[in-house]
Amino acid sequence: MSSAVLQTPNTLDDAQQRSEGVWHAAWRRFRADRVGLASLIVVLGFLVLIALSATGLVAKNWQAEVGVANAPPTFLGPRPAEATGSIAGPRGPNVDLSDIDPLAPRYQEWAERAAQLKTTETPKAETLPLGGDRLGRDVLAKAVKGTEISVFVGVLAAVVATGIGTLLGAFGGFFGGKIGDLLEWLYNVFESIPGILLIFAFAAVFGKGTMTVVLILGLTGWTGMYRQVRAEFIKHSSREYVRSAEAIGASKLSRMFRHILPNVSHVVLVRMGLLVVGFIKAEVILSYLGLGVSVDQVSWGTMLAEAQSELILGLWWQLAAATLFMAVFVTAFSLMADAARDALDPKLRGLE
Repeated sequence: MSSAVLQTPNTLDDAQQRSEGVWHAAWRRFRADRVGLASLIVVLGFLVLIALSATGLVAKNWQAEVGVANAPPTFLGPRPAEATGSIAGPRGPNVDLSDIDPLAPRYQEWAERAAQLKTTETPKAETLPLGGDRLGRDVLAKAVKGTEISVFVGVLAAVVATGIGTLLGAFGGFFGGKIGDLLEWLYNVFESIPGILLIFAFAAVFGKGTMTVVLILGLTGWTGMYRQVRAEFIKHSSREYVRSAEAIGASKLSRMFRHILPNVSHVVLVRMGLLVVGFIKAEVILSYLGLGVSVDQVSWGTMLAEAQSELILGLWWQLAAATLFMAVFVTAFSLMADAARDALDPKLRGLE
């Protein structure tokens, strides 16, 4: 009797551990990873920033010329007066400009009118937090607005490509046969065309725009996801737990998406993280070549394209701002995806 009583709590604990769901257990393991949790917080911070930018609460007037042209960052201080490009040359006292230029008598009148107009204009800042571009627009506001566009394009395009690749890979790997052959033929068609040429071809057909870029990247970037998911489904479809689910009457869709998919979700998440990073880079290339977002929008790609000509003049702050925002988000997202993979990896569950 006493031995039975002593074994009861252990039996209950074992039952509770066995009844814990896959996603609940994955979240518990994810929270134990400090780097992954910190990366998740950073990514959520970017998402909040994107939401605020989309609603117009921040970076609403990113196109406003609030500073002088190429205003330096505040920590560098304003530029010297001679660096603004206004050069006043000396004029001899005995030179009559009316003999050289017939409009010379009107110069004084025009100068007085210009002075009156300047008094009514809002003075422009000599410095801005992260500097200004050639039109005097705030680089910080542009970086925030560019984050909204670039992350939106990268994440949504990765979701589209992940959905297509996972769905086709699941059907191709689980069913095989004629369905698998048809999907393999479609995969080989897309793989036989160089990726950059395929992107350019879709861009030439669909034109410019944010949603166009999302569709282009999503429709051309699913092949890698398909290949990995198909291989995982072929491997898992013959496992004992899938056959046990079939024996108790589970349907094919149930076995595919309730039993196999959670066990290959770590592969999907890692591949999706790589797709987000790759699609952000692809958006940069498309915007640089004029095939990305429209001209009235800003993204990290358009900022880097503008910074190319500014670097010749030693104006580095727009490049630094776009690179900083991109590096922080991409690094945090990659670390978060790695932590999620470790939390969902079935090989690591048995080590607990």
